[in-house]
Amino acid sequence: MKRCALFAATLAVLSVALPATSRSEEAPAAPPLPKGHPPLTAPQENAAISGKVLKTMDSGGYTYMFLEVKGNKKIWVAVPRTKVSVGKKIAFIPGPEMKHFKSKTLNRTFDTIIFSAGLAGKKEDANGRKEAVVTPGSKGAMVAAEKVSVPRATGADAHTVAELYALKSSLNGKRVAVRGKVVKVASHIMKMNWVHLQDGTGSADKNDHDLVVTTKASPAMGETITVRGTLLKDKDYGYGYKYDVLIDSAEIVR
Repeated sequence: MKRCALFAATLAVLSVALPATSRSEEAPAAPPLPKGHPPLTAPQENAAISGKVLKTMDSGGYTYMFLEVKGNKKIWVAVPRTKVSVGKKIAFIPGPEMKHFKSKTLNRTFDTIIFSAGLAGKKEDANGRKEAVVTPGSKGAMVAAEKVSVPRATGADAHTVAELYALKSSLNGKRVAVRGKVVKVASHIMKMNWVHLQDGTGSADKNDHDLVVTTKASPAMGETITVRGTLLKDKDYGYGYKYDVLIDSAEIVR
């Protein structure tokens, strides 16, 4: 994962507490959790956030819900994009509270909002057996495939987006270059920007069409750029936040 990415970002550092200061979207991402992802606490059933859904809206890979909880108190909760229905009572894994959180994609500032890893509790499968609820994780913030065709970058370290997924094992920890169109930006999250790139390779079926890049540069939406950084494979930060491929601390060449 605008201001992810990782949970986009969500997404995203386990034992580090975020100060209760203003943050900009796209949220916490969202993957260490990725830089920019608020730290997540281990699920505790007796501490789950439970309430009736009064309002819900999706934006930037997240689902925002206005809940009525115990004592007629009303709170905002955000999770990786999840299907929920107004009027239903639902429980979520507890998570960090952020104050004065500004969401540019929603064009509003929340006085306070809780970022959760996802649904809490258990559900029954088709055979009536209990199973843990699986949260969308970083895949929930993946941007839908766009119709783009971007020529690959130049140089011995250059690859397409799909190639980076296919070669992630051999390229893990190595410097790589990739050129693509900026399809999503989660800015100013833990001093990094989380950028989603697509070049027209890969497919939504295989989830190898959308690449997440962390950088201190600030590319614009729709811009075509070349990035160079370190490829990290299968970065699992717990609670469903796993990045198959991530380009870390990239430099941008326009």
